[in-house]
Amino acid sequence: RGSSSRSEAKSGRADLIFLIRFRHCCLLRNQRCVLAYLYDRLLRIRALRWEYGSVLPNTIQFHMSAEEVEWFNRYKKSLATYMRSVGGEEGLDLTQDIKPPKSLYIEVRCLRDYGEFEIDDGTTILLKKNSQHFLPRWKCEQLIRQGVLEHILS
Repeated sequence: RGSSSRSEAKSGRADLIFLIRFRHCCLLRNQRCVLAYLYDRLLRIRALRWEYGSVLPNTIQFHMSAEEVEWFNRYKKSLATYMRSVGGEEGLDLTQDIKPPKSLYIEVRCLRDYGEFEIDDGTTILLKKNSQHFLPRWKCEQLIRQGVLEHILS
């Protein structure tokens, strides 16, 4: 039907020209909608890297396509490469202070058994369920986002 419609339109059927133009506009609109949807998903996936860190929970990964997981992994590697390139020898972790801290140390409670956790001065702390600790904010912020630690507000 498609090729016969085009040949009829070329031969002078003006009503078909309108339908072809209308169909073309509809296809372009649908294409713009799909691209906007996919771009919004990529922005949300990028935000997940900043919220959850480099490892996504299985409940979130379950709802992502293989291409989205691949894009997330490429973005994660690109961000890590950039963070290593700035800030001297050890690099600069841009994901650590999402909100400006009010204090350098915070009191936290361990929500599940995690195991040993080493802070900068070499001290090793055993993170067991329901144990409370006074730790540097920047060392435990990632664990708070992962649900291992809970910030105790006094």
